[in-house]
Amino acid sequence: EIASSAIGPTKGGEPEVLELMQAGGWLMLPIIACSIIATAIVLERLWTLRRRRIMPDHLVSGIWQWNRQNQLTAERIAGVRDGSPLGRMLTAGLVNRDHSREVMKEAINDTGRQVVAEMERYLNTLGTIASVTPLLGLLGTVIGMIDVFSVIMDAGVGNPGVLAGGISKALITTAAGLSVAIPTLMFHRYFNSKVNKLAIGMEEQALTLVEVMKGEREGAED
Repeated sequence: EIASSAIGPTKGGEPEVLELMQAGGWLMLPIIACSIIATAIVLERLWTLRRRRIMPDHLVSGIWQWNRQNQLTAERIAGVRDGSPLGRMLTAGLVNRDHSREVMKEAINDTGRQVVAEMERYLNTLGTIASVTPLLGLLGTVIGMIDVFSVIMDAGVGNPGVLAGGISKALITTAAGLSVAIPTLMFHRYFNSKVNKLAIGMEEQALTLVEVMKGEREGAED
């Protein structure tokens, strides 16, 4: 999990994670939950946003060859649509290939917005976790410091060891929250950048197909 980097003192070389959780108090539970959710989203997005899954190689050239050979059947168009997100965009243009270039582009753009929205799935959740977990950690620290000052009021400052231990426990939630938030924010920015690059690449390929197909038809008419 992402939160596994938030380890404290060790005993016998093994991190005492359970003790840290107990020392951090109940706010460690939502922080750990955020860590599990963020880890699941990161793994799922790494698998889903693979370039070869989103934009298979030679898809446009294959469609072009089928069209030239009059083999662009409904079954093949359905296969292209179901094969990849790029295929969905290309299919939106193909089903309108008997219309004008503008109609094809508009259909591609409409489908493209839906495809990009699906590629951005869970990224808002990832961004929310990156923003919330430091606040949860800070809240845990504030609550811990309130407890420390309560001890000071009751027992005074004559025992520095007790105060140091209380402050150390109060800071555990902040360390845990930051250890979740920092990698989560990095992955959030990485996935946003990757989605943008993939969207631009898909748009370029889709528009290339439109221009090639309409150019061929216009050339034949000439």
